[in-house]
Order: sequence, then C-alpha cells, then structure tokens
Amino acid sequence: MFRTALRNVLAHKARLLMTVLAVMLGVAFVSGTLVFTDTFGSAYKNKSAKSFDHVSVAIRQDGGGSDDGSQDGKQPPRLTDRLLAKAEGLPGAASAIGTYSGFTALADKDGKLVGGDWGTTGANYYPGKGGKDPRYDFTEGAAPKSAGQIALDSSTADRTGYRVGDTVRYSTDGPVRTAKVSGVFDTDDGSVVAGGSLVVFDNRTAREVLNKTEYDEIDVKAAAGTSEAALEGAVEKILPKDTEAETGSSLKAEQDRMIEQNTSSMSQVLLIFAGIALFVGIFIIANTFTMLVAQRTKELALMRAVGASRRQVTRSVLIEAFLVGLIAAVAGFALGIGVAVGLESLMNAGGATLPDGPLVIAPATVATALVIGVVVTMLAAWLPGRRAAKIPPVAAMNSVHAAPTARGLLVRNTIGSLVVALGVVMLFMKDNYVKAGGSGVILVGVIVLTPLLARPFIAAAGPLLKPFGVTGKLSRLNSLRNPRRTASTASALMIGLTLVTAMTVVATSMGSAINKMAADSMRADYIVSMANYQSLTPKVRTQLDKLPEVAASTPLRTTSGEADGSYTRITGVDAASFDKLISLDYTSGSAAALKAGGVLVDKPLADKKNLKAGDTVPVEFDDDRTARLKVGGVYEPNEMVDGLFAPTSVVDPHLNKVSDQQLLLKMKGGASDAAEDRIVKALGDNPAIKIQDKDALSDEIGGAINMMLNMLYGLLAMAILVAVLGVINTLAMSVFERKHEIGMLRAIGLDRAKIKQMVRLESVVISLFGAVLGVGLGLFLGWVAGDSIAGTVKTYTMEIPAGRILLFLAVAAVVGVLAAVWPARSAARLNPLQAIKSD
Repeated sequence: MFRTALRNVLAHKARLLMTVLAVMLGVAFVSGTLVFTDTFGSAYKNKSAKSFDHVSVAIRQDGGGSDDGSQDGKQPPRLTDRLLAKAEGLPGAASAIGTYSGFTALADKDGKLVGGDWGTTGANYYPGKGGKDPRYDFTEGAAPKSAGQIALDSSTADRTGYRVGDTVRYSTDGPVRTAKVSGVFDTDDGSVVAGGSLVVFDNRTAREVLNKTEYDEIDVKAAAGTSEAALEGAVEKILPKDTEAETGSSLKAEQDRMIEQNTSSMSQVLLIFAGIALFVGIFIIANTFTMLVAQRTKELALMRAVGASRRQVTRSVLIEAFLVGLIAAVAGFALGIGVAVGLESLMNAGGATLPDGPLVIAPATVATALVIGVVVTMLAAWLPGRRAAKIPPVAAMNSVHAAPTARGLLVRNTIGSLVVALGVVMLFMKDNYVKAGGSGVILVGVIVLTPLLARPFIAAAGPLLKPFGVTGKLSRLNSLRNPRRTASTASALMIGLTLVTAMTVVATSMGSAINKMAADSMRADYIVSMANYQSLTPKVRTQLDKLPEVAASTPLRTTSGEADGSYTRITGVDAASFDKLISLDYTSGSAAALKAGGVLVDKPLADKKNLKAGDTVPVEFDDDRTARLKVGGVYEPNEMVDGLFAPTSVVDPHLNKVSDQQLLLKMKGGASDAAEDRIVKALGDNPAIKIQDKDALSDEIGGAINMMLNMLYGLLAMAILVAVLGVINTLAMSVFERKHEIGMLRAIGLDRAKIKQMVRLESVVISLFGAVLGVGLGLFLGWVAGDSIAGTVKTYTMEIPAGRILLFLAVAAVVGVLAAVWPARSAARLNPLQAIKSD
C-alpha cells in the first residue's frame, strides 16, 4: 500500500501542486513568525543585557520607582547624593552612579519631533570614578559639561544629520531650550535598542530640566572578588524606607521576561492569522483528495476486489497525504526563513530599528513546522480517505464520477442548520465572550450549509450569465454539478472576506463614533498637550492667554479620589470658561454651579450614590485629605468626558505639583490655519507640545484604527491567497475530470475561445459566491460586534462602508478571472479526439 501511495503521489504531481502550495504558505507563515520572534527576542536580550554590565546591585524606589520623579508629599527624597556616596563607599563596591531619565522632545532640522510622540528620552551623564559614565561610549566629541550642551546617540545623529557643534532645540516640560551638541555616543540603552532616541545632559542639568528631586535609580558595581549577593547584603544595610535593592542578574532576568512577553504577544497575533490561512488550506486539501479519490473510483474498487481491506484503502490515502504534507512542510519551513528575514526588513523600513543578531532557528520551530504541515494535511484528507474505503468492489463497473447522494447532503444541511441555530441562541446571551463564540459557531454553520446555499445563489446569477449564451449556461450547470466541491472552494474565499468585512464595518463605525463624540462634547477649537501626554506647565496657558485671538481657555488638571466611597477621576477646570469649551448633556443642574465652588458628577456615579444637583458629596483626594463638595450638576458621560469636574481652586491644593494634563482653547474666529500658526509661534515652535483641532484629534484616533486595519488586511491577504490557490486547484482538477465532456463540446463546434470563456465564467461564479457569502456574513458579524460596542460607546452606530464592500466584490471577480487563466488554457488546449477517448 505504501508503494501504491507513492506511485499515486508521483503520478499526480501537477494535481497536488496547489495543495502543496496551500500547506506550504500556511507553514511558512507559522515558521517565519516563530523564527522572527525568536531572532528578535534573542537579539534584544543580548543587546539589552550589555546595559547591565555596570550594575551589580540597583537601588530603586519600592515597586520600581516613578517615571516622572514626583513625590507623594509624605516623605523627603530618598535616592539622594548622600545615599549615592554611602553606596560608593561600601566595602566591595567599585563604583556607583545615579541615573535620571524622562521624556525629552528633540526637534530635527525641520523643527519636527524626533522619534514620534514617545520615542525621545533624556538621561544624565554621571562621571564616576575616572570621570567616565560606563553607559555611554563616545565616538565623536565629549560628554556634556554645562546647561548649554547635550550629547546624542549615534542613531539619532545619523537620522537627523546633527554633528558636534550644531545647535539643537529641545523641550522637556513646555519651554523651548537650545543647546550645542557636545558629542555623539554608542549605547546599549533599551530605548535606543528599541528604535528610540536618547539625549544626554550633564548631571546637574538633567536634574533641572527633567524636574527630578531624586535619582530614579542608583547602580552599584561590585569590586573584583565581590559577589552580587554579598554586595546586595551590604547595600540593604543602608537602604532608606520604601526603597529596595535588586541584583543586576535579577534585573536582567526581569527584562528578559518582559521581552519574552512582548515577543510572545506579537507571535500570538501573527500565529492567529497563520492559523486562519491553514484553516482555509484545509478546504483545498479536502477538495483535492475528494476529487482524486473520485477520479480513482475504479482503481480503488478493483483494489478492494483483489483483497484490499477498507483500512488499507484509507491508509493508502493517508500515506499520500503524509507524503504531500511532508513535502509542503519542508518547503514551507525553508520559505518561512525567508519570511522571517522579510518581516525584519519590513519593520526596519517602517522605522522600527531592530537590534542586529544571528538568525535563531530553534529545534522546536523545525518540529512545529513539520508537525503542522503533516497533521493538517492528514486531517483534511481523512474524510476523503474514509469515503474511499466505503467504495464497494461492484463500483468498478459503474461511472467513475459519482455525484454526492441526496441523503448525504440532507444530513449535512440538517447539521449545518442546527449549528447556525445554536450560534444564534448564543448571540442573545449577555456575556460578550459567549456572543463572540456564537459568531464563530455561526461561521462554522454557514460553512457546513454552503452546498445548500450554492444552488439559489448560482440560480440567481443566471440572468447575468444569459448574455454569454451557451458558455454562460454551461458554466452555471458546471458550478451546480457538485455542490460540495463548489461550496468547499467558495468557503475558502468566504472565510477571509468575512473577517475583512466584519473588521472594516467595526473600524468604520468606530471612527464615525469618535468623530461624533468629539463634535458633541468639544466646543473648544484646539486641544494643547505634551506630545507624550505627560504634564504640561501652566506657563503655556499664561503664554497663550496673551494672544488677542484666544476667546476662552481652561486647563484640565487631573487627579483621582473617592466620591462617597466610589473611586473616580477628578478634573480641575476654569469655572468661568468651562461651559464655553466643553458641551455636556445635563440631567440636572448646570455648569454655572462651578462658579460657586460646586462640582459636576457623571450620571453613573450619581445613580450609584443617589446624587442630584444641590446634594453634598464627601470626597477623599489621593493625598488623604477630604472635602465636602456641593453637587452643581449631573451629566451624561462618554469615552472622552467622564468623572467629577471641580474648579481648579478646589483641586490645586491636593496636587503635589500644579500642572495641566491638557489645555482647551476657544478662538474668536474659530479654528483656522492662521490661528494654529499663531499658537505655534507663541509657543516658540515647541517640538514637545502637540496642538490639535477636533479633526486632528479624530484623525489621530482614527489613524490608529486604520493602521491596525491595514495591518490586518495584510495578514489576511495570506488566507485570501490560499483561497485563490483553491479556486485554481478546483478548476484545474475539474477540467481534468471533464476531459471527455470538453472533447465532445469541441467536436460539436465550441471553439477554444468559448471553452476558455466557459471556465472563466465558472471561476467568477464560484469566486463571487464565496465573496457574497463572506460580505453578507461579515456584515452580520460586524453588526453583532457593534451591538456589544454600542453598550459602552454611546455614539456608536453601525455604518456600512459601501465603497470598500464594492471593492471587495470587484476584487473577488478579478480573483475569479485570474484563477481561471491556467485551467482555461489547459481546457482549450485539449485535443478533441484524445479527450473523447479518455475515460
């Protein structure tokens, strides 16, 4: 039986080619993802590990410290120069350095922010023993020594074109500063390894511009002969309250875990789409083996007649599947290595600078590729193999290409209907996870029901095929000849388009909801904030209020606390200007109460605590101080506006440092290019400050949605490519099994052009059937997902992106035409006399 299986594989090389390609693409995606994430993770770990070479023990605030160096007001700074001197003087300590770090917006030569909203970091140069900081290796110039100097990492210098002696503009908390580049350095800092930028100041300047009251961390290096554990024990004896000591090894292990988590998350997302591509491939494999078995009915029946058992026949088909899967897995793994290299190049081209490192091919990746390729192929071939085993010997005397029995289709349709019904029931459950599961169940049910759905759809396409005459009629009849095959081929395309359509509907609707939310809530013309959304100095408002074009402004000073025991966000605003800048839908009271020291609460909090305008609510702020505040109004919240609003005079005393999260501006002439230009100039072309009107705010959020959607389109393109191979495969094998029929058509006068047209129309009909099913099901699933979102996003309403959906259908038609090129050419080249003689 093994020799028979091997002979069949070699005899049907061309027919199995598309199956090999389908499995190969799925395996390539899986193995490429695993190789890429292993390579990226290993390179990142190796590169980042060097940044711990100077750290034997690190002293940090308990819990890892703060990002902005702010204090809670309850205790004085702990990581001070005094502690640093103590650490450096410990027995077994070779050196100690204190580190500062914080957001620093660097402007390039065109005045644009370098590194995006989050990518530019500022740090200190701490000259330890010998006058050098081991974190930085200078390749040009020297370390900064005064407030008028900075140093740049070499990647940023290359990117911006800055050289030693150039003057640069930067900002950390609002005001624009200038400095000269004193030097360029190489570093293993994690932010630079990840593709960011690093600006280095002298120690004193870093403390000032990054607004630090203490070091973020003190790193102690052990002397020769002193272990990390011994040094850690010595350090623990000098630790102030609420600080901790960690060894360099544990910090490295912690970073390795974080890198592994990040790469694992990326890997999981990519593997989901690889799984979809493989799932689509299952339909192609099952289709191929079903047709191969049908074409070999006589052969298999004769094998049964001469003594082969059912088990041996099934085993023969599975051995074929094993050989095909093995070939596809090996080829897919080789292609996967190329995919990994391509992913790295693609990410580098997109601006994500990945660390250099050797390609990592783990044994587990090789094993995974081989197992997936073989198992997926054998599972898909099992049902055709089981059908082959049931062929009785007497079938050798009957027609080779038996159509599916009515009983088999009835059983399938019944199962499919029950599965769809179960999915619909799940959609009415309240739990969103159950609803999501119901969507998946419905998708499976529709796949099972596609043979039933094929007949009415193709019948409905009859009038569109009528103008093509006899070839249109023949293509319609050929599509209906084997509903299972047509359904299986169309299902592969349907799955990809279902996901694409559903995500497009949700993304489009969400973008519109955000636009409506911004339009309904914001009366302000501009929102001013730091580029990294950190605190904005109140000096910015003072500066902008001097502009004659500014009609009103309010800061948003955010803290948090408990209102009558319920945790809530508390925002300080300008009581006189608030209602000119933010529009709220009040259920009781109004914004006028803010001027009298009252507060505004959102409706969920008011309902929970049974509050209404005029009531008094006890509020405990984060600094543990309390106040009894009068409720001036209750409003309906949304995703942009919620929590408790109070006058700045109420909130400011509870802030350790008065700073604005955002600044809202109303201009006398409304938003315009001229008004925005005045704001930019008033702030000194500050790279750290972001100025957005309502459209820009919506575009920013919508841009993130569109970027994610485009990435998903790219990933799902693999599944659609596999589906195209399925259409080609089905048509090619259908042409092969209909050689006798095609020969007869040629003999009675149908020319080659008409034969090609017949195959092309059949391909287009199958592709459009899959596309219409996919789009219809995608719209339904998009509605289901939107129904869940609408419960939390009040402005969400389902929008159907008609233009994109028409584009999807047009692409499906083009896919049908292209997929038919090779099968149509093969059909047209058949010799009529030889085809008529074929069995």
